Amino acid sequence: MTDLIWVIQRLNWLAVIDIALVSLVFFGVLLLVRATQAVPLIRGMLVLGAITLLLGGTAQLPTFNLIMRTALPALLVAVPVIFQPELRRALERLGRVNEMLVAPRRTELEVMVRKISDAAQRLAARRHGALIVIERDTGLQDLIDTGVPLDAELTPDLLLTIFDPHTPLHDGGVIIRHGRVAAAGCVLPLTASTPEDARIGLRHRAGIGVTEGTDAIAVIVSEERGSISIAHNGRLIRRIEPDHLESALIALAQPGIQKAASMLPGFLRAREKQETR
Repeated sequence: MTDLIWVIQRLNWLAVIDIALVSLVFFGVLLLVRATQAVPLIRGMLVLGAITLLLGGTAQLPTFNLIMRTALPALLVAVPVIFQPELRRALERLGRVNEMLVAPRRTELEVMVRKISDAAQRLAARRHGALIVIERDTGLQDLIDTGVPLDAELTPDLLLTIFDPHTPLHDGGVIIRHGRVAAAGCVLPLTASTPEDARIGLRHRAGIGVTEGTDAIAVIVSEERGSISIAHNGRLIRRIEPDHLESALIALAQPGIQKAASMLPGFLRAREKQETR
């Protein structure tokens, strides 16, 4: 208590401004890296830093302290290289901070899912293959850059047009960001694991691949079977009934993958376990 009073007595307006500016800088950095793949890396670095502070402060660990002091300069050089794409995008996003402050509401989520579900059912009825990726907390800007930027209003007719076999964009994936079509014809990474069913095509492998390292949700429409599948968390749930597609997507799109998995209908949870065996 005495130390707190001592600090308050020596607090002046310059110190307040200094604290406010430092807080603003940290807040701005957190906003810039939010919804990007840099977040897990930052968390890992924070954990590593906390361990270093806890163990490195003891004089009984001279070898560990030596390793940390030697590795620190290399880490400072490696950080800009590792985060180069995020740093570049962060500078681009400085001029549109208002977009990062808008939080999606449940009604907006339901409208977006309803449109995607409607389009997927119509595509399945026509036997038109499709791969629709819903961006969540982890940013997919690297994948968006591989396609044709659209930033268009999401409508079922637009998705049907994109995935029409006679259009040049039908082979790639469509990425949905904030309820809008961010880009089409995107090149998505294929899964590095070996699927249980070797007969699945590239669309399904890409749907699984994009969800392995991110929290995105992928809706895949099979061109051969006319069936609808959902990929999330690196797993594939196949043969989703059209009547249950919308409710499954709403459950998965809720914040927190564990919570979303518990909200899935019972038969979908059972099917998910069966598909991942």
